[in-house]
Amino acid sequence: MRSAQPAAPLRTLLVLAAAGLLLTGCSGGGRPNGLPGDTPPSPGGTASAVPAGAAPLQPLPEAVPAELDSYYHQQLSWQPCDQGFECATFKAPLDYGHPAGGDLTLGAVRRPADGSGGAKRLGSLLLNPGGPGGSAVQYVEAVAAGYQPPVRAAYDLVGLDPRGVGRSSPITCLSGDRMDAYTAVDSTPDGQAGIDRLVAADQEFAAGCQQHAGALLSHVSTVEAARDMDVLRALLGDAKLNYVGKSYGTLLGATYAGLFPSRAGRLVLDGAMDPSLTALSGNRAQAGGFETAWGSFARDCGTHEDCPVGRDEQQAGQQLDALLGSLRSQPLPGGGGRQLTEAQAVTGVIEAMYAEFLWPQLRTALAAAKTGDGAPLLRLSDSYYERGSDGGYPSLMYANMAVNCLDLPPAFASPADVSRALPDFRQASPHFGQDMAWMGLTCAYWPVKATGAPHTVRAAGADPIVVVGTTRDPATPYAWAQSLAGQLASGRLVTYDGDGHTAYGRHNDCVDSAVNHYLLEGLTPAEGLRCPK
Repeated sequence: MRSAQPAAPLRTLLVLAAAGLLLTGCSGGGRPNGLPGDTPPSPGGTASAVPAGAAPLQPLPEAVPAELDSYYHQQLSWQPCDQGFECATFKAPLDYGHPAGGDLTLGAVRRPADGSGGAKRLGSLLLNPGGPGGSAVQYVEAVAAGYQPPVRAAYDLVGLDPRGVGRSSPITCLSGDRMDAYTAVDSTPDGQAGIDRLVAADQEFAAGCQQHAGALLSHVSTVEAARDMDVLRALLGDAKLNYVGKSYGTLLGATYAGLFPSRAGRLVLDGAMDPSLTALSGNRAQAGGFETAWGSFARDCGTHEDCPVGRDEQQAGQQLDALLGSLRSQPLPGGGGRQLTEAQAVTGVIEAMYAEFLWPQLRTALAAAKTGDGAPLLRLSDSYYERGSDGGYPSLMYANMAVNCLDLPPAFASPADVSRALPDFRQASPHFGQDMAWMGLTCAYWPVKATGAPHTVRAAGADPIVVVGTTRDPATPYAWAQSLAGQLASGRLVTYDGDGHTAYGRHNDCVDSAVNHYLLEGLTPAEGLRCPK
């Protein structure tokens, strides 16, 4: 699995693969606009204490600066598109610190509220599936019909592709065949030759992004994407932003609340990220999350007659290690002239950790691999990267890397740093820790220096913000939701005691009811609400 930084929970239930479940700064010297200041926040929310040592995100001035006035007063022209949806584009400055320096074109989609049952219209509800790099346009088109009727009746469901993604000036980096090669590179190198190949792959990826994305590569931060959302809010005619963000979408939503607390409306942050973490600590924690999810899969697998990895967690781990070890020296046929490497097998396993409905597919894929057929596991890996049937890749992974490398300083500066950290990663995750440690090296070779840093989000003055955490979430560990809810002055934590990545819209009546009452009536969930599986 090749991604850049801790947020590489690539997606909310893999952005669109499981969408049926409902599935900024300025360039130049000084601190970027809206990034952390120097005064520590006081504890808030209803969960864990605010982390020490991370400065708070500072709000921007409430008045729109004169140099941005033209952006906030554009006219949106919604046109029919994509099977009953409406699409529009608008402009945002490439660099909010220097708006005269050029524009970006951003794309959005909406499903207008249907007003059924005489429902009162509540404005727009922006949705974001995560990533970074997930297309909110595609996500809304995939999940709008799955939202419960009262929400569809009251809200226009809106998807805005973040800058660098999908219909919003997408980033591209590699050709399809070179991306195939990149996903196959050994991410558990044993010797110097393997390390050199891994470093060369990361350098090729970074150089490709620099070549094709140009100046955009310096302006795809989460802060800038949050500022784009405020422009769209104004163009939609909403006094406040109502929003449901999943996975990385929670960081985007929390950032919006921190920058514009008085304009934060009903925000739901599901599968929360913790902005106070460094890239290193986030990667290590996420490795532990996938280890926990593998344990849940293994225990469940043992209850099925077709389980190919034994009857208990220990046997399952041994079988997985044996498979990965064999792939290190001898890849398996993957169909269409391709092969399944160890790195792709790990990615395929991790893909299935995002949602329980993928566990039967993983059992089948592991059984096939034991008979010498790597195609099913390779299909899972391809799904993670959203590789198309034509061998092409969307902007997902390219934007993922670009945003992550801009938002935080790299986890490691050199292969030697990774080697020193391996024992801690292996302790956190015996099966995935080594891979995820080496993933943290990618941003060391990025051509643009990070403009962000670990910080907390206080968002003092914002309306109540609902944070949803799943106890055995693989990609965004539950502790992150506890931390984010604790940082937010008005945070309220809803806990789902279950498996998989994110909870809202996954057919848990307790979670769905709490979130829907909040979205429709403004009723904050009960403090300490815990929803059983």
